[in-house]
Amino acid sequence: MSEKERLVLMPGLLCNERLWAPQISFFKDNYVCEVPDLTQEDSIEKLALSVLKSVRGKFNLVGLSMGGYVSLEIMRIAPERVKRLALVDTKARADSPEQKRKRRGLLALAGRGKFKGVTPHLMPLLIHPDRMNDTVLTGEIYKMAEEVGQAAFVKQQTAILDRESHLDILANINCPVQIICGRQDLITPLDCSEEIHTELSGAELLVVENCGHLSNVEEPEIVNKALGKWLERPA
Repeated sequence: MSEKERLVLMPGLLCNERLWAPQISFFKDNYVCEVPDLTQEDSIEKLALSVLKSVRGKFNLVGLSMGGYVSLEIMRIAPERVKRLALVDTKARADSPEQKRKRRGLLALAGRGKFKGVTPHLMPLLIHPDRMNDTVLTGEIYKMAEEVGQAAFVKQQTAILDRESHLDILANINCPVQIICGRQDLITPLDCSEEIHTELSGAELLVVENCGHLSNVEEPEIVNKALGKWLERPA
């Protein structure tokens, strides 16, 4: 019996393995699912190197938001390790000055001992307005943020703030690529995914309707179907 392929699922800011529960449940019988710890380093490059060290062999790579930034850095450092790449609600460009200002504001909030105020501030940006009263969904988001904690949040925001653009590497990516974005994503808007799609020849773009930034948990059936087709593409 041949060994199962690896499916590496990269969480976003203030997220952990809970983020990928719908995907792990769906794919675990056919793939070895791994969720790297993206809380221990303060640069995107260091995070990418830590993932490459922790995961053996070649793998299928899925990254959401910050996880997408780390995924693109892996494509810069070791593209030969990646069989297929999926970029979910993320972007390749660096932050604008205004986005950097907002991140510094959140860092200042956490630094003033008000870390628990960060997630309520972010929640309207993370999910579609229609899901704001979904206490199961919002409860999981709050749990993740609490588990990740203040120290890791500071490291993650520092890594995101200091990251370089990945637009320069897109044309060199040759593996099968699936791009997914919620139509109402306010953190990495659809034009960011469209920009990646334009630069990546042969990439597939799925726009998830009535959906915000966390498309994989807001509309897991749609996202799982797309990822399933992506995993069947010859690599």
